[in-house]
Amino acid sequence: MKLLQIALLVTASLIATSCQSKNKKNTVSETTSAIEAEQEEMYEEVKLSRQQLSKYETAYFASGCFWCVEAIFESVKGVKEVISGYAGGKQKNPTYEEVGYGKTDHAEAVEVYYDPKVISFTELVQVFFGSHDPTQLNRQGPDRGRQYRSIAFYKNDEEKKIIENYIQALKDNKVYDEDPITTEVTPYTVFYEAESYHQDYEKNNPNNSYIRNVSVPRLNRFKANFGEYLKKNAH
Repeated sequence: MKLLQIALLVTASLIATSCQSKNKKNTVSETTSAIEAEQEEMYEEVKLSRQQLSKYETAYFASGCFWCVEAIFESVKGVKEVISGYAGGKQKNPTYEEVGYGKTDHAEAVEVYYDPKVISFTELVQVFFGSHDPTQLNRQGPDRGRQYRSIAFYKNDEEKKIIENYIQALKDNKVYDEDPITTEVTPYTVFYEAESYHQDYEKNNPNNSYIRNVSVPRLNRFKANFGEYLKKNAH
């Protein structure tokens, strides 16, 4: 698929790597890390507490219905937890009804807790762009409104540079032909966790018509093109 090929090219162009041969010590270290990562995956079905999650890094994205976005990032290796919520607006303590009816300027977003030793912020940005259409302004698929807009949040200058460089690489490689990328690159300020029934919604509501007809197909498209990024136990 063109998008996957270009995404890999973009990643390669953003990350400086060494072509030197790895010595035995490095090989052993990498093997040990891989085993540890697989062991950790076995326990990721058990919800981690806020205190346990605090040792990991966080990243924030918005790209349509958070039921879909949460399920996608949950399937990615190195991701420890994904929380659905609201970000990008100024109103305090927004509710689902307020955001859904466009009464705030928040977007449905996700908070991603990840282990940078397993997956980098650059790779999460690749997951973000590879799992939705950033040329759709204020919508994603069947969902319409600014609450479904595409946003990549950054917490520091390094993250901002990674996002902007990735967008520029997508443009340079004409991944979306001449269609403009509408993704907002926004400084992170605050994230409001959504109501409890929205958490793990795709997993807990497999018979919901939206989940069957929109979320699952979107997740499966991502899995088909980014298999190397998936957890071994990804559903």
